[in-house]
Amino acid sequence: MSSALDEDTKQTLAAGRETAGAMLRAAQKDLQKVFIVFLFGFLGTFYALSLYVWEFLKGVTKAKMDATTEGALDIIAQTPFDVLLLQAKIALVVGILFAIPPFIYFSRDALKARNMWPKSPVAPWKLALIGLTMLLLFAGGVAYGYLVFFPFTFEFLARSAYNAGFDPKYSIVKWSQFIFLLTVSFGLASQLPLAVTGLSYTEIVPYELFRDKWRHAIVGIFAVGALFTPPDPFTQIMWAVPVISLYAFSLYLARVVVTAKRGSEKIALKATATEQWNLLAGTGGVGGLLVYAFYEYGGVELANEALVVAESEYRFLMPGSEAVLGGFVIGGTIFALVLGLAYLVFRDIQEIERTQIGVGDPTKLDLSSLDASGIRAAPPEAFADREENEIMALASAAIDDGDREKAQALIDRFDSAEADREAAEAEAEESDGLEDRATRASGAFFDELTGGETDEDDIGGYYKDIAFIVDSITSRAFWIIGWFMFVLATTFGWLYSGGIKVVYDNFLGRLPSSVTPDEVWSVITLHPMEALVLEVKFSTILAAFATLPLLAYFAWPALRERNIVMRHRSTIFLWVGALGAGLFGGLALGYTHIAPTVITFLVEDALAADMIISYRITNFFWLVFFTTAGIGLLADVPILMVLLNSEGITFDVMWNRWREITVVILALAAVFTPASITTMFLVTIPLMVAYGVGLGVLFVITFGGRRNLAPARRILE
Repeated sequence: MSSALDEDTKQTLAAGRETAGAMLRAAQKDLQKVFIVFLFGFLGTFYALSLYVWEFLKGVTKAKMDATTEGALDIIAQTPFDVLLLQAKIALVVGILFAIPPFIYFSRDALKARNMWPKSPVAPWKLALIGLTMLLLFAGGVAYGYLVFFPFTFEFLARSAYNAGFDPKYSIVKWSQFIFLLTVSFGLASQLPLAVTGLSYTEIVPYELFRDKWRHAIVGIFAVGALFTPPDPFTQIMWAVPVISLYAFSLYLARVVVTAKRGSEKIALKATATEQWNLLAGTGGVGGLLVYAFYEYGGVELANEALVVAESEYRFLMPGSEAVLGGFVIGGTIFALVLGLAYLVFRDIQEIERTQIGVGDPTKLDLSSLDASGIRAAPPEAFADREENEIMALASAAIDDGDREKAQALIDRFDSAEADREAAEAEAEESDGLEDRATRASGAFFDELTGGETDEDDIGGYYKDIAFIVDSITSRAFWIIGWFMFVLATTFGWLYSGGIKVVYDNFLGRLPSSVTPDEVWSVITLHPMEALVLEVKFSTILAAFATLPLLAYFAWPALRERNIVMRHRSTIFLWVGALGAGLFGGLALGYTHIAPTVITFLVEDALAADMIISYRITNFFWLVFFTTAGIGLLADVPILMVLLNSEGITFDVMWNRWREITVVILALAAVFTPASITTMFLVTIPLMVAYGVGLGVLFVITFGGRRNLAPARRILE
């Protein structure tokens, strides 16, 4: 394996190992202290989970549930070791996180010797303030999750599953993973103000990029929310709205610090507060009076009535004493003062941008009004289109004013801009040369592959066919995607609004009375999102099947023009009719006879042995799906093979390509079936049997391939 690594990689790995060894040696005498910290974090977390955390999380989970839903929900352990191992894993992670800071601190001598210990020009109190801010933001994000998001989300998920006829029996492992993942997501999302401000201040990412790409940021926030939250609009909005609000606040903070940096000392917080003391005093007074009026003139009663209408369990409480009321009034006053000061700072920023920095356009930056620090902090766009004569004139004026540092900063920034411009031009020329060489190389490759020609029997022809067909489809992408989304949304809406319960109850009614579900048989959800995810998956599958005829309808003219199919587009109606009849016929057979027979066979012995049966919702419904719709799909395989033969794909091609067909079916089964190799083969084997039946039918129809239903077209041999 080491021979596959280049010399630089080997040296990097060796340096890393040597650094790690030096850190261990440097901290060796203090490893006992590090271990004590680890042990404190491990044992504290382990016993805290056992004594307090699980009950607290259960309380958060059931906080908004009605009595019926709360009684149906249980947190279960699937194995005897689930709880113990889960507590140990969580405690181990927390213990390691506790031990990392002291270990790094005790090994600082080894890091300093290798110039790896940070030398921050920032004062220690500023670093402490940043760390405290990070902790407060993280705590705020987590508090929102536990006070608002989790109670409403779990109530929504559990009620949806219960109303559909399922029992929400959450596995403690999956339930805790769901909670901890969302906890981390809220905590990290709450760091947006610091991240955006820091990146903008250091100009790693310009503030203008955050400001101009706010639409992309909102789309990205919803996309990230879709990964962490259940697949429904309600919870995604509950996740995204506070994060978007944080992004807006982050833009404000970034604008303050960037403008202060670029405008040097133009923003003086103390001077602003001193000059506008009367306005700030009035704002604070109004804030305090509003809080006092809220508690003294019926605001509490009105707010509580609104909470009752909203079916919320939260209520505003009256202060227990005049001192508490006075504290609330002081808090309202301080909050109003902070808002007023923020507004005044924002107004100063707008004035600076209007008079000195240009209205958000770096190319209009007035360089003559900036000092040396402002010149160095100016964005690169301010120097991109400047002429050398203009920069030299500004530098000369700075020298005349005795500011040689500003003159040097102007020349340095202009030289840097010139170097960047020349590098961009060279890169563009090199890119054009590489594109030409790539084009020639690809042409030579296809010439070698096809013998110098690209006719109707080589790979070049197939590539052109595929490109031509794809182009014809993409021109109608709006209709295809629109239809797909319409079917998906309609199916999901029907399932979510009670359709899945209708199907479930109807299916149970078809089972024999001897195995009719009662208190010993239930379908459970082990993960909070399991029922919703199943509905989304089923809706997606149905939408994909419903979109295939439309896709074929739009692709058919291109297929016919490239001589892949023979007949006119009206043939699609024959295809849809034949395949639809096979699908629905097989579905009806499976739903009325095969699926109930399979379920009965599986549960009879267990019920006879007085066992309690709890099927996981995904396993139960995929079993029903494969024994109903799966029968229809199997019936469609021979029908599809006959239709393809009538369009020019010969019996010999299908006979010779059975290995490739097997690989494709295995790949599709691995993607679209539950994560089990058994299920994958349970799908693949019946499909290959159906493919064999189709070959047998074609063998009879085509007299062993000697007389196909249509003349052979140019299909891969």
